Amino acid sequence: MAKKIIGNLKLRIPAGRATAGPPVGSTLGQWGLNMMDFINPFNDATKELQGKDVIVHLQVFEDRTFAWKSLGQPVDDLIREKTGIKKGSSKPHSEKVGSITRAQLEEIAELKKDQLNAIDMDGRVKVIAGTARSMGVEVTE
Repeated sequence: MAKKIIGNLKLRIPAGRATAGPPVGSTLGQWGLNMMDFINPFNDATKELQGKDVIVHLQVFEDRTFAWKSLGQPVDDLIREKTGIKKGSSKPHSEKVGSITRAQLEEIAELKKDQLNAIDMDGRVKVIAGTARSMGVEVTE
């Protein structure tokens, strides 16, 4: 029989640099989990993304064990990287802060293909383009 899940956590952690301090330590400590059982495997698995943030989904089970999955960089970080901007626009529909091409959108969509709710590449590109537009980034062909 499957273990009963008592918590689903979502964390944004610097790759390869998780420590027992906040946000990891305080979050895992609330659930009574052994921090080092997460920190060491996480740091080993994400060392190639050093210096970038990574999204992690963590399931906490009733017996105080857990399972985690790294989803890689957030889409907004990938868009900022491709366009070379520091942050999105505060007025995305009137003030544009950069532009992104379809080819760049396809690269991001390929990286995130397992996490996007889309049937084909066109659908994935539309999802990423929507995120870019909401950040004030103009989508060009």
